[in-house]
Amino acid sequence: MVDLTRKYDVLVIGGGNAALCAAISARRSGAEVLVLEGAPKFYRGGNTRHTRNMRCAHDAATDILTGPYTEQEFFDDLLRVTDGQTDEELARHMIRESKDILDWIVKQGVRWQPSLGGTLSLGRTNSFFLGGGRAMLNALYLTAEQLGVQILYDAEVVDLEIDHGMFVSATLKQREAAVSVRASTMVAASGGFEANIEWLKQYWGAAADNFLIRGTPYNRGSILKMLLQKGVQQVGDPTQCHAVAIDARAPKFDGGIITRHDSVVFGIVVNNRALRFYDEGEDIWPKRYAIWGRLVAAQPDQIAYIIFDASSRNSFMPTLFPPIESGSITSLASQLDLDAEVLEKTVAEFNAAVKPGTFDHTILDDCRTEGLTPPKSHWARRIETPPYYAYPVRPGITFTYLGTRVNKQARMVMSDGKPAANMFAAGEIMAGNVLGKGYAAGIGMTIGSVFGRIAGREAAQNARN
Repeated sequence: MVDLTRKYDVLVIGGGNAALCAAISARRSGAEVLVLEGAPKFYRGGNTRHTRNMRCAHDAATDILTGPYTEQEFFDDLLRVTDGQTDEELARHMIRESKDILDWIVKQGVRWQPSLGGTLSLGRTNSFFLGGGRAMLNALYLTAEQLGVQILYDAEVVDLEIDHGMFVSATLKQREAAVSVRASTMVAASGGFEANIEWLKQYWGAAADNFLIRGTPYNRGSILKMLLQKGVQQVGDPTQCHAVAIDARAPKFDGGIITRHDSVVFGIVVNNRALRFYDEGEDIWPKRYAIWGRLVAAQPDQIAYIIFDASSRNSFMPTLFPPIESGSITSLASQLDLDAEVLEKTVAEFNAAVKPGTFDHTILDDCRTEGLTPPKSHWARRIETPPYYAYPVRPGITFTYLGTRVNKQARMVMSDGKPAANMFAAGEIMAGNVLGKGYAAGIGMTIGSVFGRIAGREAAQNARN
């Protein structure tokens, strides 16, 4: 039984990768730590349950990484996907610290496996968790428990007492009662507000009703909202988020990574008017897959269709839902409730614009279109080999970028620009410091692990002082 009458050194609010890294780091620094996970034990871990890999800088190949990934290359990739909208000092600090995470996370019980195939092309840059995100989480929870970290599930925090930048206590909903939990320091690692549809609608309008939430339904942003209301400085654009195209047949919440489609580069994407709307071959997939959620969100009724043919059927990792199949473009249009004449014209114009080259989805190849708007810059091949296939897709929101501003010590910054006395943040709740927009595969786990480790260490030191 967790003793809620005592005062802890470090209170961690959240239960995913960032929270566990913070808890373990704080405990290894000598602190008495309590973790409050708002979800039931079975659903513990937030969005970490649905992850597969982490992007870390490293100077040489390893047993599971095929080559070096320098700090500068990592930073260049981050600049490219964010269009420069990142806190450079904080981003470079994170990237530098990520080099240690590869070994540190293994010491916490996590194991790596070689890169998955398909269209990921991440064998050099990203380390994959053996058994996926849930196995990674289980390892972290086991380590935390063995170290003596106290963990409470179904622990919804309904209020925070903060006095001029100093955390005093958290009010916890326990059955029908409210319990006050005291600690010398607090780490917020409770995610974004992506599961709060009403909050999303404040920025997206009615379109948000058509969004699907890839991860946990428990990330409703309540802790984030409390912190901002109580004087923590806001960072990030509330409309920016990690959003990918996921299968339109996926559940509203918690569909996970198996609903994501990596087939875009092998075909074309049309909206419900049967028209293309963006370059499907703009860049290597791990640097572009996270733009497709926002692209689909901007289309009529927030739906689109990935169209490809038999030549590409086995070129990418399969998803939970099978593609819709038909012997002709006309009959495929009928199944999708699209205008057959328009879709036939769209496909014909695309095919006529394709300039043949040497196809290679792992590089920026020379297969492109000419004279077509929008173009397909790479990996363009004619769609002409039946049967023809389609996936219906909607915006799949992973996490939002509105968050709390932090410094290099993961300490929250108050609205007056001064650092908080004893409050720290890690993971999605502060990801907007690094991700102003865009996304690169695996960087969410980097943010969580790096800043979680820092937050725990700094919180423990703060508690001692």
